[in-house]
Amino acid sequence: MLLAGCDLAPVYTPPQTLLPEQYQGSSPFILARPQDQLSHGPWWQMFGDPQLNQLETQLDANNPDLQAAEQSYTQARDGVAEARSGLFPQLTTQAFVSGNKESAHTLFHSDSGPEQQASNGYGAAAVWEPDFWDQIHNSVKQAKANAQGVAAEVASARLSLEIELATDYMAIHGLDAEHAVYTQAIALYQKAVEIVQMRLAGKISSGLDVARAQNQLAAAQAADTDVEAQRAVLMHAVAVLAGVNPSTFTLPALTDSSVAVPTIPVGIPSELLQRRPDIAQAERAMAAANAAIGVARAAFYPNIRLSASGGFEDTGFALATLSNSLWAVGASAVLPLFEGGLRRAELQQSRSVFTQTTDRYRSVVLDAFREVEDQLLLTDKLATEATQQQRALQAAVKVQNIALTLYTGGLDNYLNVTVAQIAALTAQIADVQVETRRLQTAVALVGALGGGWASSDLPNDDQTVPFSPLHLHADH
Repeated sequence: MLLAGCDLAPVYTPPQTLLPEQYQGSSPFILARPQDQLSHGPWWQMFGDPQLNQLETQLDANNPDLQAAEQSYTQARDGVAEARSGLFPQLTTQAFVSGNKESAHTLFHSDSGPEQQASNGYGAAAVWEPDFWDQIHNSVKQAKANAQGVAAEVASARLSLEIELATDYMAIHGLDAEHAVYTQAIALYQKAVEIVQMRLAGKISSGLDVARAQNQLAAAQAADTDVEAQRAVLMHAVAVLAGVNPSTFTLPALTDSSVAVPTIPVGIPSELLQRRPDIAQAERAMAAANAAIGVARAAFYPNIRLSASGGFEDTGFALATLSNSLWAVGASAVLPLFEGGLRRAELQQSRSVFTQTTDRYRSVVLDAFREVEDQLLLTDKLATEATQQQRALQAAVKVQNIALTLYTGGLDNYLNVTVAQIAALTAQIADVQVETRRLQTAVALVGALGGGWASSDLPNDDQTVPFSPLHLHADH
């Protein structure tokens, strides 16, 4: 009893990371207070798009990869129950009925004894290994930390899938906007072809102008076809993410969608450690590795085993008489003396694993801050780029209109019209692509900030235990 509770695992302290007071790339944002972090729940609602809301909800409910990941957490919880079972006595019961005949030529056969005899009986046994060195307790700690890590891994997988769907959705939104631009340009180019053909018929234009106009029209039509192909492929990807068969899935054009770049509360850097599920997963891996050191150290100490059994046995069915009773009690202790360095190798290995998880934790934290800084920087620069591209678009459209007016009035050749049309179309497509990238960057920033997840969402130690040890019903 005095030896019980001798925990041989090192005292575990969650790692402390030196963090900056603010993000370097957060200039376009007002730093939010901790309570102004991304709120729990559906983060995608901040984009204000009902179709996106529906798709993300379908993903959470039907995505097969996510459902498979959730089953890994179920298995991890059962691993906790398996490790925890060692803390309790193992009770068994048995009953047997047999008829036995001995060979007349068996070794040491006695002619005076019966050759045929029955053996009937029943009994019970109990075995218990007192956890003097907290080997089992540390195994349970390790299993619980692993289960919590798997829960964080599931949350990370869910967030990754949600971000992927939203990113694809924004890409489709951009492609629909590009299709609208090409549709408008194709209509304009068709009119231009008609104009140059009329001028050719009036002998005030050359066949070269007609060829140039027709080339512009065909090139725009080909580019629009490529946009439609890209959209179809992305739509199929969205269908799979939402858990729907691509053959039956359709997504209406999103040109009239109200999706817009939202204002995202960034928060302070220290809060990121509690907001990223991958960081929580790395930290729980450290806790599990620390408990494993205690398990390895306990292997150097004696393994104590207590056992007791009892019952009744008879050649007939007098199985409740004292004379036919049997019992046994015992205790054993096994101490390793020489195993060729096995225990030391296991202990050194467990310590190395802990150091490895510490290094991986630092790597995950650094990578998380890199992702946030990248998206903050891109958000800032893309906002500036969008303003600049708008000015470029306005100038290109103005040049196109002037060039077409001059050509129609016979004051310029069609080459300048062609150059102006190419510049205007390029500027329009670039403007749409910048807006698409801004939306996708906003999605990526939400993902880098953890999507509103918090470490408090992890199951506590009690929640990792799937059932009570007295729960005898087998779940199906």
